Amino acid sequence: MLTWEDDVEVHALRKRGWTISAIARHTRRDPKTIRSYLNGTTTPGVRKRSVVDPFEVFLAYVTARLIDDPHLWVRTLCDELEDLGYAMSYQTLTRQVRDRKLRPVCEACLTATERPNAVIEHPPGEETQWDWLDLPNPPASWGWGSMAHLFVGTLACSGKWRGVLAPQMTQPRVVDGLDRICRGLGGVSRVWRFDRMATVCHPESGTVTASFAGVAKHYGVSVAICPPRRGNRKGAVEKSNHTAAQRWWRTLPDDVTVEQAQASLDEFCQRRADTRLRATADGKASVADLAGSEGLHPMPARAYPAILTTQRVVSRQALISYRGNRYSVPPELASASVTVTQVLGTDVIDVVTTSGITIARHRLAPDGTGAMVRDHGHVYALEQAAMAGANTGRPHRRKERIPPGPEALAAAAALRGPTTANSSTSETHSTTTQSDATAVLYDLSVYERAARGRNTLS
Repeated sequence: MLTWEDDVEVHALRKRGWTISAIARHTRRDPKTIRSYLNGTTTPGVRKRSVVDPFEVFLAYVTARLIDDPHLWVRTLCDELEDLGYAMSYQTLTRQVRDRKLRPVCEACLTATERPNAVIEHPPGEETQWDWLDLPNPPASWGWGSMAHLFVGTLACSGKWRGVLAPQMTQPRVVDGLDRICRGLGGVSRVWRFDRMATVCHPESGTVTASFAGVAKHYGVSVAICPPRRGNRKGAVEKSNHTAAQRWWRTLPDDVTVEQAQASLDEFCQRRADTRLRATADGKASVADLAGSEGLHPMPARAYPAILTTQRVVSRQALISYRGNRYSVPPELASASVTVTQVLGTDVIDVVTTSGITIARHRLAPDGTGAMVRDHGHVYALEQAAMAGANTGRPHRRKERIPPGPEALAAAAALRGPTTANSSTSETHSTTTQSDATAVLYDLSVYERAARGRNTLS
Protein backbone atom coordinates (compact mmCIF):
# COMPACT_ATOMS: atom_id res chain seq x y z
CA MET A 1 0.00 0.00 0.00
CA LEU A 2 1.31 3.40 -1.00
CA THR A 3 0.99 6.48 1.15
CA TRP A 4 -0.22 9.78 -0.21
CA GLU A 5 3.39 11.00 -0.37
CA ASP A 6 4.40 7.95 -2.43
CA ASP A 7 1.37 8.42 -4.69
CA VAL A 8 2.32 12.07 -5.33
CA GLU A 9 5.88 11.08 -6.18
CA VAL A 10 4.71 8.31 -8.55
CA HIS A 11 2.45 10.68 -10.46
CA ALA A 12 5.21 13.31 -10.59
CA LEU A 13 7.69 10.84 -12.07
CA ARG A 14 5.09 9.73 -14.60
CA LYS A 15 4.55 13.36 -15.63
CA ARG A 16 8.27 13.64 -16.27
CA GLY A 17 8.12 10.74 -18.74
CA TRP A 18 9.33 7.86 -16.61
CA THR A 19 8.12 4.42 -17.56
CA ILE A 20 6.19 2.22 -15.16
CA SER A 21 9.12 -0.16 -14.91
CA ALA A 22 11.54 2.67 -14.09
CA ILE A 23 9.17 4.02 -11.42
CA ALA A 24 8.77 0.52 -9.95
CA ARG A 25 12.56 0.04 -9.73
CA HIS A 26 12.98 3.50 -8.22
CA THR A 27 10.28 3.00 -5.57
CA ARG A 28 11.00 -0.75 -5.15
CA ARG A 29 7.38 -1.62 -5.84
CA ASP A 30 5.70 -4.10 -8.11
CA PRO A 31 4.89 -2.66 -11.56
CA LYS A 32 1.28 -3.85 -11.27
CA THR A 33 0.95 -1.84 -8.05
CA ILE A 34 2.35 1.30 -9.73
CA ARG A 35 -0.01 0.82 -12.67
CA SER A 36 -3.09 0.46 -10.40
CA TYR A 37 -2.25 3.69 -8.54
CA LEU A 38 -1.61 5.58 -11.78
CA ASN A 39 -4.92 4.35 -13.23
CA GLY A 40 -6.82 5.38 -10.07
CA THR A 41 -8.11 1.88 -9.32
CA THR A 42 -6.35 1.91 -5.93
CA THR A 43 -6.59 4.71 -3.36
CA PRO A 44 -3.58 5.64 -1.24
CA GLY A 45 -3.97 4.81 2.47
CA VAL A 46 -6.75 2.28 1.85
CA ARG A 47 -5.79 -1.32 2.35
CA LYS A 48 -7.81 -4.10 0.76
CA ARG A 49 -9.54 -6.32 3.26
CA SER A 50 -8.05 -9.76 3.58
CA VAL A 51 -11.39 -11.20 4.75
CA VAL A 52 -14.91 -10.77 3.47
CA ASP A 53 -16.73 -7.78 4.93
CA PRO A 54 -19.59 -9.21 7.06
CA PHE A 55 -21.70 -6.12 6.37
CA GLU A 56 -21.77 -6.71 2.62
CA VAL A 57 -24.57 -9.28 2.88
CA PHE A 58 -26.85 -6.66 4.50
CA LEU A 59 -25.86 -3.77 2.24
CA ALA A 60 -28.65 -4.28 -0.29
CA TYR A 61 -31.37 -4.40 2.38
CA VAL A 62 -30.08 -1.33 4.22
CA THR A 63 -29.84 0.63 0.99
CA ALA A 64 -33.37 -0.29 -0.07
CA ARG A 65 -34.90 0.51 3.35
CA LEU A 66 -33.26 3.93 3.54
CA ILE A 67 -34.41 4.75 0.02
CA ASP A 68 -37.96 3.85 1.05
CA ASP A 69 -37.76 5.89 4.27
CA PRO A 70 -34.89 8.40 4.46
CA HIS A 71 -35.88 9.27 8.09
CA LEU A 72 -35.85 5.67 9.37
CA TRP A 73 -34.10 5.41 12.72
CA VAL A 74 -30.95 3.32 12.66
CA ARG A 75 -32.16 1.68 15.88
CA THR A 76 -35.32 0.54 14.06
CA LEU A 77 -33.24 -0.64 11.13
CA CYS A 78 -31.02 -2.59 13.52
CA ASP A 79 -34.10 -4.33 14.97
CA GLU A 80 -35.10 -5.43 11.47
CA LEU A 81 -31.58 -6.62 10.63
CA GLU A 82 -31.32 -8.65 13.83
CA ASP A 83 -34.34 -10.65 12.71
CA LEU A 84 -32.45 -11.30 9.46
CA GLY A 85 -29.31 -12.61 11.18
CA TYR A 86 -27.39 -9.39 11.85
CA ALA A 87 -25.00 -10.11 14.76
CA MET A 88 -22.93 -6.91 14.83
CA SER A 89 -23.57 -3.97 17.16
CA TYR A 90 -25.77 -0.92 16.72
CA GLN A 91 -22.66 1.29 16.72
CA THR A 92 -21.23 -0.69 13.79
CA LEU A 93 -24.43 -0.17 11.84
CA THR A 94 -24.44 3.60 12.42
CA ARG A 95 -20.78 3.78 11.36
CA GLN A 96 -21.46 1.80 8.19
CA VAL A 97 -24.43 3.98 7.27
CA ARG A 98 -22.37 7.11 7.87
CA ASP A 99 -19.14 6.02 6.18
CA ARG A 100 -20.88 4.52 3.15
CA LYS A 101 -23.28 7.49 2.88
CA LEU A 102 -26.25 5.14 2.60
CA ARG A 103 -28.89 7.59 3.86
CA PRO A 104 -30.19 9.62 0.89
CA VAL A 105 -31.30 13.24 1.03
CA CYS A 106 -35.06 13.61 1.46
CA GLU A 107 -36.21 15.86 -1.35
CA ALA A 108 -39.55 16.60 0.32
CA CYS A 109 -37.88 17.91 3.46
CA LEU A 110 -35.17 19.68 1.50
CA THR A 111 -37.74 22.11 0.13
CA ALA A 112 -38.74 23.09 3.69
CA THR A 113 -35.27 23.55 5.19
CA GLU A 114 -32.83 24.38 2.40
CA ARG A 115 -35.01 26.02 -0.19
CA PRO A 116 -34.21 29.52 -1.51
CA ASN A 117 -35.80 32.27 0.57
CA ALA A 118 -37.32 35.30 -1.06
CA VAL A 119 -36.65 38.79 0.30
CA ILE A 120 -39.89 40.13 1.82
CA GLU A 121 -40.35 43.87 1.91
CA HIS A 122 -41.58 45.36 5.20
CA PRO A 123 -42.71 48.99 4.79
CA PRO A 124 -42.69 51.16 7.93
CA GLY A 125 -45.67 50.54 10.20
CA GLU A 126 -46.91 47.66 8.07
CA GLU A 127 -46.43 44.51 10.18
CA THR A 128 -45.87 43.31 13.74
CA GLN A 129 -44.78 39.69 14.15
CA TRP A 130 -45.81 37.66 17.23
CA ASP A 131 -44.55 34.41 18.68
CA TRP A 132 -44.23 32.40 21.90
CA LEU A 133 -40.80 31.52 23.30
CA ASP A 134 -40.39 28.63 25.75
CA LEU A 135 -37.98 29.39 28.60
CA PRO A 136 -36.91 26.25 30.54
CA ASN A 137 -36.07 26.06 34.25
CA PRO A 138 -37.60 29.26 35.64
CA PRO A 139 -36.78 30.14 39.29
CA ALA A 140 -38.57 27.79 41.68
CA SER A 141 -39.98 30.71 43.66
CA TRP A 142 -42.23 31.60 40.69
CA GLY A 143 -44.20 28.38 41.07
CA TRP A 144 -44.48 27.96 37.28
CA GLY A 145 -43.07 24.43 37.10
CA SER A 146 -40.38 23.46 34.62
CA MET A 147 -41.29 25.93 31.84
CA ALA A 148 -41.97 29.65 31.57
CA HIS A 149 -43.25 31.36 28.43
CA LEU A 150 -42.41 34.69 26.83
CA PHE A 151 -44.80 36.35 24.39
CA VAL A 152 -42.72 38.42 21.98
CA GLY A 153 -43.79 41.10 19.49
CA THR A 154 -41.42 42.60 16.89
CA LEU A 155 -41.90 45.44 14.40
CA ALA A 156 -40.83 43.89 11.10
CA CYS A 157 -39.41 47.10 9.63
CA SER A 158 -37.32 48.54 12.47
CA GLY A 159 -36.75 45.36 14.49
CA LYS A 160 -37.91 46.92 17.77
CA TRP A 161 -39.30 44.25 20.10
CA ARG A 162 -40.81 43.77 23.52
CA GLY A 163 -41.84 40.68 25.54
CA VAL A 164 -44.19 39.72 28.38
CA LEU A 165 -43.67 36.77 30.71
CA ALA A 166 -46.60 34.39 31.22
CA PRO A 167 -47.17 31.08 33.06
CA GLN A 168 -49.50 29.66 30.37
CA MET A 169 -50.08 30.23 26.65
CA THR A 170 -53.83 30.91 26.93
CA GLN A 171 -55.84 33.39 24.89
CA PRO A 172 -56.27 35.88 27.79
CA ARG A 173 -52.48 35.84 28.18
CA VAL A 174 -52.15 36.51 24.45
CA VAL A 175 -54.53 39.49 24.67
CA ASP A 176 -52.71 40.83 27.74
CA GLY A 177 -49.38 40.49 25.96
CA LEU A 178 -50.67 42.13 22.79
CA ASP A 179 -51.86 45.19 24.68
CA ARG A 180 -48.80 45.60 26.90
CA ILE A 181 -46.31 45.00 24.08
CA CYS A 182 -48.02 47.37 21.66
CA ARG A 183 -47.97 50.09 24.28
CA GLY A 184 -44.25 49.41 24.74
CA LEU A 185 -43.67 49.55 20.98
CA GLY A 186 -45.45 52.89 20.70
CA GLY A 187 -48.60 51.94 18.79
CA VAL A 188 -50.36 49.47 16.54
CA SER A 189 -49.20 48.45 13.07
CA ARG A 190 -51.60 47.73 10.21
CA VAL A 191 -51.08 43.94 10.23
CA TRP A 192 -50.43 41.39 12.95
CA ARG A 193 -48.67 38.22 11.77
CA PHE A 194 -48.95 34.94 13.71
CA ASP A 195 -48.03 31.36 13.11
CA ARG A 196 -50.79 28.78 13.44
CA MET A 197 -51.27 29.08 17.20
CA ALA A 198 -54.61 27.74 18.42
CA THR A 199 -55.34 30.86 20.49
CA VAL A 200 -55.53 32.96 17.31
CA CYS A 201 -56.67 30.68 14.48
CA HIS A 202 -57.73 27.16 13.66
CA PRO A 203 -54.41 25.36 13.04
CA GLU A 204 -55.81 23.08 10.35
CA SER A 205 -57.34 25.76 8.11
CA GLY A 206 -55.57 28.92 9.28
CA THR A 207 -58.83 30.86 9.63
CA VAL A 208 -59.10 33.31 12.51
CA THR A 209 -61.25 32.17 15.46
CA ALA A 210 -64.39 34.06 16.39
CA SER A 211 -63.03 34.89 19.84
CA PHE A 212 -59.86 36.48 18.44
CA ALA A 213 -61.73 38.33 15.70
CA GLY A 214 -63.17 40.60 18.41
CA VAL A 215 -59.64 41.35 19.63
CA ALA A 216 -58.48 42.33 16.12
CA LYS A 217 -61.52 44.57 15.64
CA HIS A 218 -60.89 46.28 18.98
CA TYR A 219 -57.36 47.27 17.95
CA GLY A 220 -58.23 47.91 14.28
CA VAL A 221 -55.68 45.56 12.69
CA SER A 222 -55.66 42.89 10.02
CA VAL A 223 -54.51 39.38 10.92
CA ALA A 224 -52.06 37.49 8.70
CA ILE A 225 -51.45 33.77 9.34
CA CYS A 226 -48.27 32.13 8.12
CA PRO A 227 -48.79 29.34 5.57
CA PRO A 228 -47.97 25.84 6.85
CA ARG A 229 -44.24 25.08 6.99
CA ARG A 230 -43.34 28.66 6.14
CA GLY A 231 -41.77 29.83 9.38
CA ASN A 232 -39.43 32.16 7.51
CA ARG A 233 -42.33 34.57 7.04
CA LYS A 234 -41.75 35.81 10.61
CA GLY A 235 -37.98 35.81 10.74
CA ALA A 236 -37.81 39.13 12.61
CA VAL A 237 -39.55 37.82 15.72
CA GLU A 238 -37.57 34.56 15.53
CA LYS A 239 -34.36 36.58 15.78
CA SER A 240 -35.83 38.48 18.74
CA ASN A 241 -36.57 35.15 20.41
CA HIS A 242 -32.98 34.07 19.92
CA THR A 243 -31.70 37.33 21.45
CA ALA A 244 -34.06 37.09 24.43
CA ALA A 245 -33.04 33.50 25.16
CA GLN A 246 -29.28 33.90 24.79
CA ARG A 247 -28.62 37.43 26.02
CA TRP A 248 -31.29 37.92 28.69
CA TRP A 249 -32.79 34.65 29.96
CA ARG A 250 -29.44 32.84 30.05
CA THR A 251 -28.01 35.32 32.60
CA LEU A 252 -31.14 35.90 34.71
CA PRO A 253 -30.41 35.31 38.44
CA ASP A 254 -32.32 32.74 40.50
CA ASP A 255 -33.41 35.10 43.27
CA VAL A 256 -35.62 37.43 41.20
CA THR A 257 -39.40 37.61 41.25
CA VAL A 258 -41.59 37.59 38.16
CA GLU A 259 -42.06 41.35 38.38
CA GLN A 260 -38.32 41.93 38.74
CA ALA A 261 -37.64 39.67 35.75
CA GLN A 262 -40.19 41.59 33.65
CA ALA A 263 -38.59 44.88 34.65
CA SER A 264 -35.18 43.44 33.78
CA LEU A 265 -36.42 42.44 30.32
CA ASP A 266 -37.90 45.89 29.68
CA GLU A 267 -34.61 47.51 30.69
CA PHE A 268 -32.65 45.14 28.44
CA CYS A 269 -34.85 46.04 25.48
CA GLN A 270 -34.32 49.76 26.06
CA ARG A 271 -30.58 49.65 26.77
CA ARG A 272 -29.46 46.90 24.39
CA ALA A 273 -32.03 46.11 21.72
CA ASP A 274 -33.23 49.65 20.98
CA THR A 275 -29.69 51.02 20.65
CA ARG A 276 -28.64 48.65 17.86
CA LEU A 277 -27.54 50.42 14.69
CA ARG A 278 -29.22 49.55 11.41
CA ALA A 279 -28.04 50.45 7.92
CA THR A 280 -30.40 52.76 6.03
CA ALA A 281 -30.28 54.74 2.79
CA ASP A 282 -29.29 57.83 4.80
CA GLY A 283 -26.67 56.08 6.89
CA LYS A 284 -26.84 54.19 10.15
CA ALA A 285 -29.67 54.78 12.60
CA SER A 286 -30.68 53.15 15.87
CA VAL A 287 -33.63 50.80 16.17
CA ALA A 288 -35.41 53.29 18.44
CA ASP A 289 -35.09 56.07 15.82
CA LEU A 290 -36.38 53.80 13.05
CA ALA A 291 -39.32 52.72 15.21
CA GLY A 292 -40.21 56.34 15.91
CA SER A 293 -40.65 56.98 12.20
CA GLU A 294 -42.82 53.92 11.47
CA GLY A 295 -46.07 55.86 11.84
CA LEU A 296 -47.91 53.43 14.11
CA HIS A 297 -51.57 53.94 14.89
CA PRO A 298 -52.45 55.06 18.44
CA MET A 299 -53.57 52.50 20.99
CA PRO A 300 -57.18 52.28 22.22
CA ALA A 301 -57.84 53.90 25.57
CA ARG A 302 -58.43 50.53 27.24
CA ALA A 303 -57.31 47.00 26.61
CA TYR A 304 -59.67 44.44 25.14
CA PRO A 305 -61.82 43.20 28.06
CA ALA A 306 -60.56 39.64 28.26
CA ILE A 307 -60.82 37.91 31.63
CA LEU A 308 -57.45 36.97 33.05
CA THR A 309 -57.51 34.24 35.75
CA THR A 310 -54.68 33.25 38.10
CA GLN A 311 -54.65 30.54 40.76
CA ARG A 312 -53.36 31.51 44.22
CA VAL A 313 -53.08 29.97 47.72
CA VAL A 314 -54.08 32.21 50.65
CA SER A 315 -51.40 32.69 53.30
CA ARG A 316 -51.98 32.24 57.04
CA GLN A 317 -52.24 36.02 57.28
CA ALA A 318 -55.24 35.86 54.90
CA LEU A 319 -53.27 37.48 52.05
CA ILE A 320 -52.73 36.55 48.40
CA SER A 321 -49.85 37.64 46.17
CA TYR A 322 -50.59 39.11 42.74
CA ARG A 323 -48.15 40.95 40.47
CA GLY A 324 -45.74 41.84 43.23
CA ASN A 325 -48.34 43.05 45.75
CA ARG A 326 -50.51 41.43 48.47
CA TYR A 327 -54.29 41.65 48.85
CA SER A 328 -56.47 40.61 51.79
CA VAL A 329 -59.27 38.03 51.94
CA PRO A 330 -61.53 36.89 54.81
CA PRO A 331 -59.57 34.92 57.45
CA GLU A 332 -61.78 31.87 56.93
CA LEU A 333 -59.93 31.27 53.64
CA ALA A 334 -56.46 31.01 55.19
CA SER A 335 -54.40 28.28 53.43
CA ALA A 336 -57.22 27.75 50.88
CA SER A 337 -56.97 27.92 47.07
CA VAL A 338 -58.66 30.84 45.31
CA THR A 339 -58.79 32.33 41.83
CA VAL A 340 -57.84 35.93 41.06
CA THR A 341 -59.76 37.32 38.08
CA GLN A 342 -59.03 40.58 36.32
CA VAL A 343 -60.85 42.09 33.37
CA LEU A 344 -58.12 43.61 31.19
CA GLY A 345 -58.46 47.35 30.96
CA THR A 346 -59.82 47.72 34.50
CA ASP A 347 -57.93 48.51 37.69
CA VAL A 348 -59.71 46.09 40.02
CA ILE A 349 -59.33 42.39 40.77
CA ASP A 350 -61.84 39.89 42.17
CA VAL A 351 -60.97 36.99 44.44
CA VAL A 352 -63.20 33.98 43.74
CA THR A 353 -63.50 30.77 45.76
CA THR A 354 -63.41 27.30 44.23
CA SER A 355 -67.22 27.24 44.33
CA GLY A 356 -67.41 30.41 42.21
CA ILE A 357 -68.29 32.93 44.94
CA THR A 358 -66.62 36.35 44.78
CA ILE A 359 -65.47 37.11 48.32
CA ALA A 360 -63.20 40.14 47.81
CA ARG A 361 -62.59 42.99 45.38
CA HIS A 362 -59.56 45.25 45.46
CA ARG A 363 -58.18 48.14 43.47
CA LEU A 364 -54.90 47.22 41.78
CA ALA A 365 -51.67 48.68 43.09
CA PRO A 366 -48.77 49.37 40.69
CA ASP A 367 -47.03 46.11 39.76
CA GLY A 368 -44.03 45.09 41.83
CA THR A 369 -44.27 47.82 44.48
CA GLY A 370 -44.72 45.42 47.40
CA ALA A 371 -47.89 47.15 48.55
CA MET A 372 -50.32 45.51 50.99
CA VAL A 373 -53.94 46.27 50.10
CA ARG A 374 -56.29 45.27 52.97
CA ASP A 375 -60.00 45.72 53.49
CA HIS A 376 -61.00 47.12 56.93
CA GLY A 377 -63.50 44.31 57.42
CA HIS A 378 -60.86 41.71 56.66
CA VAL A 379 -58.44 43.34 59.10
CA TYR A 380 -61.00 43.33 61.93
CA ALA A 381 -62.09 39.75 61.26
CA LEU A 382 -58.47 38.55 61.16
CA GLU A 383 -57.70 40.24 64.49
CA GLN A 384 -60.75 38.65 66.13
CA ALA A 385 -59.84 35.21 64.77
CA ALA A 386 -56.22 35.60 65.91
CA MET A 387 -57.26 36.70 69.43
CA ALA A 388 -59.77 33.86 69.74
CA GLY A 389 -57.11 31.37 68.80
CA ALA A 390 -54.64 32.87 71.28
CA ASN A 391 -57.02 32.47 74.35
CA THR A 392 -57.14 28.67 74.30
CA GLY A 393 -55.04 28.30 77.51
CA ARG A 394 -51.58 27.13 78.31
CA PRO A 395 -50.32 24.53 75.81
CA HIS A 396 -49.34 21.12 77.17
CA ARG A 397 -45.75 20.33 77.96
CA ARG A 398 -44.25 17.36 76.20
CA LYS A 399 -43.47 15.47 79.47
CA GLU A 400 -46.43 16.60 81.54
CA ARG A 401 -48.30 13.98 83.69
CA ILE A 402 -52.01 13.85 82.86
CA PRO A 403 -53.78 10.91 84.60
CA PRO A 404 -57.23 9.64 83.53
CA GLY A 405 -60.07 12.02 84.47
CA PRO A 406 -63.41 11.24 86.12
CA GLU A 407 -65.17 10.53 82.83
CA ALA A 408 -62.40 8.13 81.76
CA LEU A 409 -62.53 6.32 85.14
CA ALA A 410 -66.32 5.98 84.96
CA ALA A 411 -66.08 4.57 81.43
CA ALA A 412 -63.43 2.06 82.55
CA ALA A 413 -65.62 0.90 85.48
CA ALA A 414 -68.52 0.36 83.10
CA LEU A 415 -66.33 -1.78 80.89
CA ARG A 416 -65.18 -3.99 83.81
CA GLY A 417 -68.71 -4.64 85.22
CA PRO A 418 -69.74 -5.54 88.87
CA THR A 419 -67.87 -8.32 90.79
CA THR A 420 -69.93 -10.62 93.10
CA ALA A 421 -68.74 -12.64 96.09
CA ASN A 422 -70.14 -16.07 97.17
CA SER A 423 -70.24 -17.36 100.71
CA SER A 424 -67.27 -19.55 101.67
CA THR A 425 -67.74 -23.30 102.47
CA SER A 426 -66.20 -25.25 105.35
CA GLU A 427 -63.12 -26.05 103.24
CA THR A 428 -62.85 -22.55 101.74
CA HIS A 429 -62.02 -19.51 103.81
CA SER A 430 -62.28 -16.13 102.25
CA THR A 431 -61.81 -12.60 103.37
CA THR A 432 -63.87 -9.96 101.63
CA THR A 433 -62.97 -6.32 101.44
CA GLN A 434 -65.89 -4.11 100.48
CA SER A 435 -65.61 -0.73 98.78
CA ASP A 436 -68.22 1.81 97.86
CA ALA A 437 -68.50 0.53 94.28
CA THR A 438 -67.38 -3.17 94.05
CA ALA A 439 -66.28 -6.08 96.31
CA VAL A 440 -62.77 -7.50 96.14
CA LEU A 441 -62.45 -11.26 97.05
CA TYR A 442 -59.27 -12.86 98.40
CA ASP A 443 -59.38 -16.72 98.33
CA LEU A 444 -57.24 -18.32 101.10
CA SER A 445 -57.79 -21.95 100.04
CA VAL A 446 -54.72 -21.81 97.92
CA TYR A 447 -52.55 -21.07 100.92
CA GLU A 448 -54.26 -23.86 102.94
CA ARG A 449 -53.47 -26.52 100.32
CA ALA A 450 -49.90 -25.37 100.15
CA ALA A 451 -49.56 -25.63 103.94
CA ARG A 452 -50.99 -29.19 104.00
CA GLY A 453 -48.51 -30.30 101.41
CA ARG A 454 -45.58 -29.09 103.43
CA ASN A 455 -46.83 -31.00 106.57
CA THR A 456 -47.10 -34.27 104.61
CA LEU A 457 -43.56 -34.03 103.21
CA SER A 458 -42.11 -33.40 106.66
